This record gives sequence, C-alpha cells and structure tokens, in this order.
Amino acid sequence: MTFIAIQGLNGLSYATTLFLMAAGLTLIFGVTRIVNFAHGSFFMLGALFAAHWVTVWYPAWGESAWLYGFAILIGACIAGLAGAVAEFILLRRLYGVPELYQLVATFGLTLALHDAMRWGFGPEEVFAPRFPGLKGSVELGGEFFPQYQLLTIALGPLVWLGLYVLLHRTRFGQRLRAATQDRAMLGALGVSPKPLMLGAVVLGCALAGLGGALQLPREPANLQMDVNVVVETFVVVVMGGLGSIGGAFFAALLIGLIHAVGISLFPQATLVLVFLTMAVVLALRPSGLMGRPLGDGPAEVVQKFNSAPVGLGRSAGVFMALGLLLAALGGSGVYGQSLATDGLILLIFGLSLQAMMALGGLVSFGHAAFFALGAYAAALAHTHWGVALPLALAVACTLALGVAAVFGAVVVRSSGVYLAMLSLALAQVVWAVATQWVGFTGGDNGVIGLNLVADSARTGFYAGLCVLALVLVWGLRRLSQSPFGAALQAVRDAPVRALASGLPVVKIKYSVFVFSAGLAGLAGALFAAHKGTVFPSVASVATSLDALLVVLLGGVHQLWGVAAGSAVLVWAGAELGRGFDYWRGALGLFVMLIMVVSPSGVMGFLHRRGRA
Repeated sequence: MTFIAIQGLNGLSYATTLFLMAAGLTLIFGVTRIVNFAHGSFFMLGALFAAHWVTVWYPAWGESAWLYGFAILIGACIAGLAGAVAEFILLRRLYGVPELYQLVATFGLTLALHDAMRWGFGPEEVFAPRFPGLKGSVELGGEFFPQYQLLTIALGPLVWLGLYVLLHRTRFGQRLRAATQDRAMLGALGVSPKPLMLGAVVLGCALAGLGGALQLPREPANLQMDVNVVVETFVVVVMGGLGSIGGAFFAALLIGLIHAVGISLFPQATLVLVFLTMAVVLALRPSGLMGRPLGDGPAEVVQKFNSAPVGLGRSAGVFMALGLLLAALGGSGVYGQSLATDGLILLIFGLSLQAMMALGGLVSFGHAAFFALGAYAAALAHTHWGVALPLALAVACTLALGVAAVFGAVVVRSSGVYLAMLSLALAQVVWAVATQWVGFTGGDNGVIGLNLVADSARTGFYAGLCVLALVLVWGLRRLSQSPFGAALQAVRDAPVRALASGLPVVKIKYSVFVFSAGLAGLAGALFAAHKGTVFPSVASVATSLDALLVVLLGGVHQLWGVAAGSAVLVWAGAELGRGFDYWRGALGLFVMLIMVVSPSGVMGFLHRRGRA
C-alpha cells in the first residue's frame, strides 16, 4: 500500500510539470490558434538559465531558499521574454496561416533556439544544487519521499487557481477568454487582439519556463529537455481538450499517474501506456476530457492541386528530375550518388504524406510509424528468412498496409489535430516496441549488416529508384486528375456537402490513408536496403517532421513540391553540416523564412513568379 502511495506522489509531482507546460500551450493555442511545437524550447530555456544562474554566475544563490526560488522565477521570466520576441518576430506573422504551416514554422524555431542555447550555454549538462531547506525526505510507512517534490505537488493546484482567478476575475482574463471563443467579434467590439495575443504567448512561455526551472533540484538541465517533454505536453493538451485549462489539469494528473505506475510496474511499456490512454480517451470523447467548440481560427484557403506547373515551376521540376537521375547513376561520384538516393527515398516518403494531405486533407504527425514498419519488416525478413529485395519490399508494404487497415478504421473519423495526435501515438508505440523488444529488433543496437542490395547491383538499384520516384510523381498527377482524386478534394474542402451529395466520406478518407501508409512502408524498406541498417530512430518524431518539412517546404499543393523540399532538406543537411556546428539553427531560420514569405512553399513561389 505504501509503495502505491509513493508512486502516486511521484505521478502527482510529474503531473505538475506537465500541467505547467500544457496550461501554457493551451493559453497560446486558445488565443492565437497557433500549434506551437517550440513550446519545449521555452521549458529548456527556463531550466538552463536558472541552472547557470545558481551554479555558474551566482553560486551563492544556490545556498539560500529565497534566492534559489527567485532564480527559478527569473528563469520563467526569461522564457516569457523570449516568447515575446518570438511572438513579435515570427508568431504574429502566422496568425492567418493554417495549422500545419504553423507547426513547421515553430519546428524551425525549435531548431534555431536549440542551437542558440547550445552556443550560449554550451553542450554540457548543468547539475544545479538541491533546494535549500528541502533536501530531506519524509517517511511514509518505511518508504521515503523527497520534500521538494511535495512542494511541486502543491504548486500544481496553486497555479490552476491563479490562472482561474486571472481568467475569470480580471478584465485582461475576460478578454483572453473572449478571444478564445470569438476573436473576430472581440475585434469588432473595438478591442485590439494584438496585446491579448502577446500577453497569452508571454504567459504561456513563462509557465513553460517555470516548469523547466522547477526541474533543477531533481534533474540536470540539458539540451535534450525540449523534445523529451513537448510530445507528452501535446498528449495532455489534446487529451484534456483544446482550449480547456481544466481539462489540461485533469489530463496531466491522469498521464502523471500512469507514467509513474508504468515506470514502476511496466518500465518497458510506459510510453505505450501513455499513448494508449490518449487513444482510449479520444475514442470515447473525440474532443478530449473537457473539450468544447472553439471559435473559428485561421482557415486554409481552398487550393486546387497544381499538377501542371508553368514557367519557373516547370523548369525547376525538369531540372531537379534530370539532376537526380544524373546523380543516381553516379554522375557526381559515390558521395553525390548516396545523397541523391537519400533525396529520392525522402521524396517517396514525402509523396506518401502529400497524397494524404494535399488531396484528402488528412494530417499526420506520426507518419514515421509506417516508414519504420516498412524498414523493420524488410530488414527482419532479410535477416531471419534470407529473402531478397523484391520479396522484402512486398513484406514491408504488406505489414504497413495491414497496420494501416486496422488503425485507419479507428482514426479516419477524427480530423485536424486529433487525427494528427493519434497518428503520433502510433508512431511512439512503434518506436517504443523497436527500442524495447531487444530480442527481436535489436533495441538501440538496431538491425545491422543487411545485404539487400549487393555492391555490383548498386547502380541498377539507384537507377530503378529514380525511375520509381518519377513514376510516383506521375501517378500523383494522374490521381489528382481522376474521379477519385476529385472526390478526395471534395471531401477535403467541403465534407458536409460531400456527405450530403452521397459520397462515402469515411471510405474515401480510409482508402487514401491506407494507400499513403503502404507507400510510406515502401519508402522505409528502400531506406533499409540503401543504408544496410535500421535503428529505432526511423520511428522518431524527427522522422515524421522530415516528411512534413519536405511537403510544406516544397509546397503541399504543388506536384513537384516534394522533390523541391527533399532536395533542399538533403542539401542543407549535407552541405551546411560540413564544418558548421550550428547548421540546424541555420536550417531552422530558413524554414521560418519560407513559411512566412511563401506558405505555399518554394514551388508555389516559383509558380507565382512564372505566372507574373
């Protein structure tokens, strides 16, 4: 019984951190309608700044409880100030942009902030001292629980109470809630939304920074804190209900308790339990625990899929096709051939997501799940059964299609962020299985030594890969012009009208989802054949974001958009990474620039220039 109580207290302590993050993210989304993937960066900034304050700059502050607490508040304020700068430079330019573009732009902000903090604070972990006066433990039935964690448990309800008073008892809070419900009407009544948006971003980022700074007596501050916490924060926000701080509080409690119990009883399935909990909640309550309808946010202008680029767009497409073919055939040497192959596989992976997004309007934050299933299926089939490449590709596609057929039947009835988070849940489950099922997948050691493509057959493999990519681009063009493609776009643009017209909306969405998953599985199998190794990172959030990046950077509604996006991303990773330690930050700045200047992507920009 005592063990259960201790684990419950651990869960409540972790829940406080999740609630601080989720409350800030909920405020920002509720008022600005921005899906801020960079929220974890402000969490990390608060932790790193406070840690350096009490260990490097003013070590004496670490010996006083009042000064230590003040340093934690300074970390939160610095995070809020950084949020104000981000709002002024980037976020306010995204208020009229669809959620996917916001996600990619704020991912670029994450890359930029990560490298900025690495430059400013250094790459090393910072071990802050334990909190003065709360270094001991309390005894509960022979077990001990840290005093400091009791303080963090108490802070959760206090912060919720403070937010309730702010939002319900102050004029600023009432206007914030009004902006959450109907920002257009608030503007019509003469209230400028800009200060409210700035205030929401500052407060949300300060809460994230506070959550990070409060971790210092428990764990060291490091440069991996941002991504580690932001995924579970999104889980809490979506599970609680977008725009509901109360829902975020109860979802944080639930996830915190499940996290604590999972670590103690099912350590290898903790992540799976968290995402399965979210999936069950969303299956029972599609809008989350306390979700409620929100006022309309920025809506995407209906765009026709541009399957026949003109002018500069067509020239760029032809140039890229010829360049990839030349590189794949070895015209630029072994290194160039390898880069071109990376680009072609990324192009095929991106096409799988583009077909689903551009034509069907379905969003996935976890498309890496099917990429990873294909990669592992091909690798394990070759390792255990000795199959050759054609059969390995077939096994990969079959597994991806099978999982998508089951998973898609459940999730295609959802839409928007909820569908995206369910897909992310699947990807995280696949990643957890790949990491922890060591006897079958090799765990972190991966599956290595694959010989799916012999050295003598490399040139033929690369040429075939290039032909396959061009055929798939042509196939996407034909699909967009077919009756089924027209039905897909009707479902995307006007689902209620399409349903009233007799179109089987769910079946159409299901079909494109399963097709997209099969193509992603094929890309994963080709990746395994090309690299000769497969590691759990193929199912990571970063892999899913790579697919989103190539689609949105090139232009989601442009036929050659994925080719442009994959070329940019592969070139940036290869060329900027040579002797330049902060190339990811530079890539992040470029991503933000593209999303602000040309949300329709590089090819959309060239298309407009060609028609001008």
